[in-house]
Formats: sequence, structure tokens, C-alpha cells
Amino acid sequence: MKLYDSLRAPNPRRVRWFLAEKGAEDQVEIIDVSIFKGEHRQPDYLGKAGLANVPMLEMDDGTAITESVAICRFLESVFPEPNMFGRDAKETAIIEMWCRRTEMMLATPLMMTVRHSHPALAALEKQIPEIAESNRAGATRTIKFFDRRLAESEFIAGDRITMADILAATAIDFSRMAKFSIPEEMANATRWYAAMMARPAALAGTVAA
Repeated sequence: MKLYDSLRAPNPRRVRWFLAEKGAEDQVEIIDVSIFKGEHRQPDYLGKAGLANVPMLEMDDGTAITESVAICRFLESVFPEPNMFGRDAKETAIIEMWCRRTEMMLATPLMMTVRHSHPALAALEKQIPEIAESNRAGATRTIKFFDRRLAESEFIAGDRITMADILAATAIDFSRMAKFSIPEEMANATRWYAAMMARPAALAGTVAA
């Protein structure tokens, strides 16, 4: 299998972190795709991916899939332990709920904040400061919601790390580019985030990895 990756983008990092939690980093060939050079828009890449999106996983039979969570769901079937998406119907539904909440309420707003505020990204699209500020405010409200959740649970979806935690941690770490951080008074979210970033697998998602 081949993972078409871009080291500075948050969504590919999700997959690298996921693979590291599985101990399966050496089972997938990593191919770097430069977004700033427009390599994700080249005909060869688009012919496989269908969209100018990273990451993309190309399976051994030539099947290609994009969308980081879809890729991780497939990898879960190939590398089932440790489980990251649910062991039974109830747990799977709970984890899916928290994954959706994390993507819609936290990860997407934080990505939009960075995209519309960081100077280096102005080369990729027209930045609108109002979009950055609106999404920053929404993400701040969501952090409060997650802080309440983490008062009653060690991790976002339960008592162990799942895909929901990877989605949230990569988003928050990426948002440092927009000088976003968890407010100090949110002790539960701060505790959780420190624990996530201390995990060995977190290093698999860094630019220096």
C-alpha cells in the first residue's frame, strides 16, 4: 500500500498517527506530495484521487481512497489492534458520534482559522479574516464542551484512545499556526491534550518525523 502524504497538512497527519498507534508505520509506503508545488493537482494524482485532496491511500490492487477517516477505517480492518473505532455496535456508535462532533465542531473550524489567517497559506487561496475569526470563536466554544466531557472521561469517546482523540489532537496542534491554544482554565482538556502529545505515536505526525 502507498500513502500519498503531505507533512504540513493536518489530515495526512491523522493517518500517520493512526498507523503509529497500530505499530504499522513500516507496512505502508509514504509518498510525499507537495501542496505548495501543486503536486496534488497534477493529472496523474487527480486520475487516482479524483479530487485534489491529501491524503490518498492506494491499495495493492490499485484502488485509491481519500478522506482520512475513511482511510483509517480501512487500515483498522487490516491492522485491527489496538482497536480505534469500536469493539461492538454500541461502542462503535459512541466513537462515531464523537468523531463526527470532533470533525464538525472542532477540527474543521480550527483548519479554517489557520487557512484564513496564516500568511503562508495566502498563496493557496483568498483569505477572508472574518472567516478566521468566526471559526476561532466557534472552536473556543467547542473546547468548553470537550472540557466538560473530559471531566468525566479520560479520553474523548471513553476510557481509551480512539480515532476521536486523534482527530482532536491533530487539529489543536495544527491550530498553533493561528496562535490558538486551549485556555488555561480548561484543566480537563489541558490534561487530555498533554497526554495525547506525550504519546510516542504523536511524533509520527510531526514534520520532523
